[in-house]
Amino acid sequence: MKKQNLILLGSSLLTLSACNMVVDEQAGYQPNHSDIVSASPVAEAMSYEAKRQSVASAMMKREMHFSKSRKMISPAVLQYQTVSQAGIKANIQDRDSYQHFKDNGIKLVKQTPVSTFSIDVDTGSYTNVRRMVNEGRLPPENAVRVEEMLNYFSYDNNTQVDGQHPFELITETGPTPWNANTQLLRVSLKSKPLDLDQMKRNNLVFLIDVSGSMHAENKLGLLKKSLKLLARQLNKDDSVAIVVYAGASGTVLEPVAGNNLVKIEQALEQLRAGGSTNGASGIKLAYQIAKQAFIKGGNNRVILATDGDFNVGTVDHHALVDLVEQKRKQGIYLTTLGFGAGNYNDALMEQLADKGNGNYAYIDSLIEAKKVLVDEIGATLETVAKDVKIQVEFNPAVVSEYRLIGYENRQLAREDFNNDKIDAGEMGAGHSVMALYEITLAGNKGRIDPLRYSSQQNDQSDENINELAYVKLRYKPVDQESSLLHTRAVQRMDINPSLQQTSDDYRFASAVAAYGQSLRGGKHLNGFGYKSIEQLAAGARGEDLLGLRSQFLQMVGLTGALNSKISSL
Repeated sequence: MKKQNLILLGSSLLTLSACNMVVDEQAGYQPNHSDIVSASPVAEAMSYEAKRQSVASAMMKREMHFSKSRKMISPAVLQYQTVSQAGIKANIQDRDSYQHFKDNGIKLVKQTPVSTFSIDVDTGSYTNVRRMVNEGRLPPENAVRVEEMLNYFSYDNNTQVDGQHPFELITETGPTPWNANTQLLRVSLKSKPLDLDQMKRNNLVFLIDVSGSMHAENKLGLLKKSLKLLARQLNKDDSVAIVVYAGASGTVLEPVAGNNLVKIEQALEQLRAGGSTNGASGIKLAYQIAKQAFIKGGNNRVILATDGDFNVGTVDHHALVDLVEQKRKQGIYLTTLGFGAGNYNDALMEQLADKGNGNYAYIDSLIEAKKVLVDEIGATLETVAKDVKIQVEFNPAVVSEYRLIGYENRQLAREDFNNDKIDAGEMGAGHSVMALYEITLAGNKGRIDPLRYSSQQNDQSDENINELAYVKLRYKPVDQESSLLHTRAVQRMDINPSLQQTSDDYRFASAVAAYGQSLRGGKHLNGFGYKSIEQLAAGARGEDLLGLRSQFLQMVGLTGALNSKISSL
């Protein structure tokens, strides 16, 4: 019996090995030079899919043969299959790519009174983390970017944006939920939402990854359904084209009117996954199509939908970023939509969107696709301000220490604030942007010992003595290359004395920030755990018309349960 088991195990290994040799994108269907020039990527993908199905059929027949001859699968094979599946799952998790970064540290105001950063409207980190939690596992620390978790939610929805700027600047200060010795200063921007009939004309090029790595329902399947939702929001004045890429790239749909749903949906429906991933070739072709259909004064945008697995052609990511920056200057922006897991390149997706004057979202469900591409279509497609930078100067007579929560890869040098050549984040119609500083007031116990020989003199004038901080904001109107300045002084008298007197947005954002920090180790939280985070968020849901804040509560509760399980191991 043992001998039979060994023979069967060896046969299974050979079968799996043969499958890998054929199905693997490096050893499977590989287009030659003539394929790249003349073959349709759709045809290439369909050919690859046929080969894959043929191999799968052969494996099934072989397995049936073994089953009939032995009537049952031996325990050794069952054990091998279980271990192999576990190994595959582990490899899927390990192959996702995230940029490493360290949390912002605590700054002494007397040494570094000014903090400068670019805004961030990306939300990809939040939904990617949600996916992993729903799968029953905690995310790696580098997958968690607190600012993207904060900006997933909408804030200050009752704010009236009627001034000379395309958004309102809002500040609020109050107690820190996790530290009795500090306060939080929130700096928020809120732009005015637009109805569909108020939006500019759209020139959109869907750039779709149809490589073999996209062969999954939560990848290409979900991608097609998502883009159909977007297409149904467009009208006859808009333009839509579809470019695909795998081992080769090609145009599946030349630019057509946005209301030509039959052609758009037929083109999407015929797509099949297969082949290697030549993303660089696809991006170049998509920009070429976007340039041909360019709408002066309109929204000209390439929408890249992929798992970010670039493994053929120009894999130099710096070259891709340079290309995206060059096209941005010509008025063609780039939005990235991420799908799936297993070889997901989060770092590249975020970087390309940032350099392309676009935003990055991760789509983990059709409901999320509706949020990004229907409910928030103005924020996704219509830019109202570009190169938006925030600079906060703290008053050393009032504040002794500060820490910016999140925005680690958005930091700018102090001199970059007034330099209009420095790229920064873009803001769309209806966008909310939130930043939180944890600050220590002068006279309170700080976390850094004071210098023995530091100067105690303060040279500021009496008229500014009660200011806590001075917030400055720079941005460029969409049609201009010179920035405008917007400022606000934050007064010490405006500090809310208790957490209950702060707004729902303040308390909910505090809970989200605590959750993100906890997933990254929580070294500043003083034991403020998931149960406390859940309680804080529960009392700050507000109207929550779409249920997103309630969904966050469920995610925090599940994370707490997962964390308890891990802690007990």
